[in-house]
Amino acid sequence: MRLNILAFSVLAGLGAVQLAHAAEGMWVPQQLPEIAGPLKRAGLELDPQQLADLTGDPMGAVVALGGCTASFVSPQGLVATNHHCAYGAIQLNSTAENNLIKEGFSAAAHGDELSAGPNARIYVLDSITDVTAQAKSAIAAAGADPLKRTEALEALEKTLVAGCEADPGYSCTLYSFSGGNTYRLFKNMEIKDVRLAYAPPGSVGKFGGDVDNWMWPRHTGDFAFYRAYVGKDGKPAAFAADNVPYQPRHWLKLADQPLGEGDFVMVAGYPGRTDRYALASEFENTANWTYPAVAKAYKDQIALVEAAGRGDKDIAVKYAANMAGWNNTSKNFDSQLEGFERNGLVAHKRREEAAVLEWLRGQGDAGAPALAAHARLQALGEQARSTQQRDFTLGMFNRTGTLGTAVRLYRLAIEKAKPDAQREDGYQVRDLPAIEGGLKQMDRRYVASMDRELQQYWLQRYMELPADQRVPAFDAWLGGGDTAAADAALARLDGSRLGELDERMKWFGADRAAFEASTDPAIQYAVAVTPALLEIERQAKRKRGEELVARPLFLQAIADYKQSKGEFVYPDANLSLRITFGNVKGYTGLDGTVQPAFTALEGVVAKETGADPFDSPQALLDAVKAKRHGGLEDARLGSVPVNFLADLDITGGNSGSPVLDARGRLVGLAFDGIWEAVASNWVFDPVMTRMISVDQRYMRWIMQEVAPAPALLQELEAAAK
Repeated sequence: MRLNILAFSVLAGLGAVQLAHAAEGMWVPQQLPEIAGPLKRAGLELDPQQLADLTGDPMGAVVALGGCTASFVSPQGLVATNHHCAYGAIQLNSTAENNLIKEGFSAAAHGDELSAGPNARIYVLDSITDVTAQAKSAIAAAGADPLKRTEALEALEKTLVAGCEADPGYSCTLYSFSGGNTYRLFKNMEIKDVRLAYAPPGSVGKFGGDVDNWMWPRHTGDFAFYRAYVGKDGKPAAFAADNVPYQPRHWLKLADQPLGEGDFVMVAGYPGRTDRYALASEFENTANWTYPAVAKAYKDQIALVEAAGRGDKDIAVKYAANMAGWNNTSKNFDSQLEGFERNGLVAHKRREEAAVLEWLRGQGDAGAPALAAHARLQALGEQARSTQQRDFTLGMFNRTGTLGTAVRLYRLAIEKAKPDAQREDGYQVRDLPAIEGGLKQMDRRYVASMDRELQQYWLQRYMELPADQRVPAFDAWLGGGDTAAADAALARLDGSRLGELDERMKWFGADRAAFEASTDPAIQYAVAVTPALLEIERQAKRKRGEELVARPLFLQAIADYKQSKGEFVYPDANLSLRITFGNVKGYTGLDGTVQPAFTALEGVVAKETGADPFDSPQALLDAVKAKRHGGLEDARLGSVPVNFLADLDITGGNSGSPVLDARGRLVGLAFDGIWEAVASNWVFDPVMTRMISVDQRYMRWIMQEVAPAPALLQELEAAAK
C-alpha cells in the first residue's frame, strides 16, 4: 500500500504560524510535518514523521466505519469501537425474545460471531491523492452556468472514483477541503464482511443513557468489538461462512503504562462536520431555525415511538437504533443552543466576519473578488432559507419506511436506464449492494403501524407549510388540504406491500415502465412526486454551482486574514481522516466546581438506581463491593478508572476513535464531549472543550469481571496474570 503526502494548498508554511490554543485543530495528515513542534511540546515521544506514514504503525491501524471510527487491535482483524457505533449491528441481531441490546453479546469462538449486517463496512486507508488541479480545471471549463459547473465536478468525481475502484475490493471518495480550495481522492480497502464479536450489556455500554449523554462526570462503558473478515484469498468479499479473519499489517497495542492527568494523548479519526468558517448569517439561521426545528421534530418522533413501544416490544427493539440517533442529536442541538446563548456566539460570529470584511476592504482591488463572493454567498443563503421548511419536511416524509423505499426504487429504475457514468451518485452499479442490503435489513427496523404514525406526523407538518412552500405535485397526490384528505392518503398507503421483503426485492429489479403501471399506493406516490423532487434537486445543484466559485474565494480570504494575524488555519471537518492532540485534563464547571480528569468504579455504584438507565449488572455491583479490581486499579485513584477527560478537538464521527498515548499505545476510545462545549463545532472554546473517553482499563475490567470474554482478552494480550 502507498500514500501520497502533498502540500495543503491553503497554508503557506504553517511552521511560521502560531497555534492560538495548543489543543485546537483537526489537522489533515498533510499538516503533520508542520505541527511536529507543537506535537513534541505537548509530549509526543514518537518521531512525528512516523505519524505521517498513514499506512504504517500506529496510523495504519485506524479505520473508518462510515460515520464512526475504529481501530485494529489484534493480528486477527479484531476491531475496537464504541458500543453506540456498533449499536445498529447489536439492534439488527436483537429480537424481543433475544435482546442483545439489553443482555450484551460475547462470541465463544470465531464461528459464533454475528454479521453486523449487509451494509456494515470497515474502510482501511490505502492512499490519498491530491486532485485539486483537475477539479478546478473541470469547474473552470464549465463556464458561467452554475448547473454545468456542478455537473462537471460530478462527472470528474465519477471518472476519478471509477478509475480508483478499477482495483477490485476498494472504495474511493473525493473530498473537498476549505470550501473547494483543495480536493483529495481517498482510496480505501472496503471490507464487506463485518461481524460482531463482543458487546457489553446495554446497562454498561449505555450506562446513564440520555440522562448522562454529553455530561460529566461520566461512567459509561462505551465499547464493543467487531471482527473484519475477507475471502480465503485475503481480499474483501461479501459475507460467507468460509471467509477468514482479515490480517492487518498494523494493529494497536494496549498501553503498558498507566495514563494520568497531564499526559499526552492523541486521536486519529474521521470527524463528521464542523462549521467554524461558516458565514455569520448561516450560523444565525442554524441557531434560530435549523437546530430548534430538528430538535423538536426528533423529540416528537421519540415520543411517538416511546408511546407505541410501551405496548409493543417489537417496536421498541426495531426502532432502538433510530431512537438512539434522535436522542443524541436532539440533546446535542439543545446543548449547542444553550452554548450559543450563554457565550453570545451570534454577536461573536458577526464581529469575526465584520473584521474579515473590513480587512478585505483595506486591500483595495485585491480584496474585491472575496467581497463579491461574500455577497453572493449571502444571497444564496437567503434563497435556501426561503424553502428550508419545505425541504426538511419533504425530506423526512420521504425517508419513512415504505415511502422511502418506493422513492428510492423508482429513482433507481430511472437511473438504470442511463449509462453508469451518467447515473446520479448513489444509483451507480457500485451503489447497488448498499441499496439491496438496505432492502433486506428493513424488516429488522420496520413495523407497519409505527411507520404509519411517522408518515402521519410528517404529513401533518407538510399541511402546516406556508402556501408558497407547498409543492403542486404533492398537493395533487394528496387530493386536498384538510384532515380528511390526509386520512384518506394514509389509508391508501396502508395498502402498500413494500413492507414485505419479497415485494421489495421484486421492485429492485423492475424497470421504469413497471413502476409507472403499478397499483401499489406507495409506488404511485413516488411516480407522482419524483418529477418535482428532481426539479428541487436541480435547483440545489445550481446553488452548489454558484458556491463552487464563491465559497473557495471567501474561505481563502479568511485563511489569509488569519495568517496575517499569525494564527493557524485548518479546514473544517468533512468525514476525512484528521489528527488532534492534547493532554489529559479536568476542568472547572460553569458553577465553579472543579471536575477531575478521571472517574472510577465507585462512581458507577453511586449513580445506581436499579432502573434504566442506571441499572448495572449485578456482577458489576458485586465486583465493586468486593473491590475485585483484577490488577487494573490505578494507585492514584485507588480504583479502576472508567472514563477520562482530555482537551482534544473532536466532533461527531470521532466516536470510536482510538486514543493513543505518547508512545502510540491504546489508552482508550473517544466517545463524547461535554455539554458546556458542544458549541465548539462552530466556535472553538479552549477553556471548556473536553473529549470524554472510556479507559482501556475499564474495558478490560468489564471483560474480566462482569461480562467475561477470556478469549478476546487473550487475543488482546490482556488476560489477567
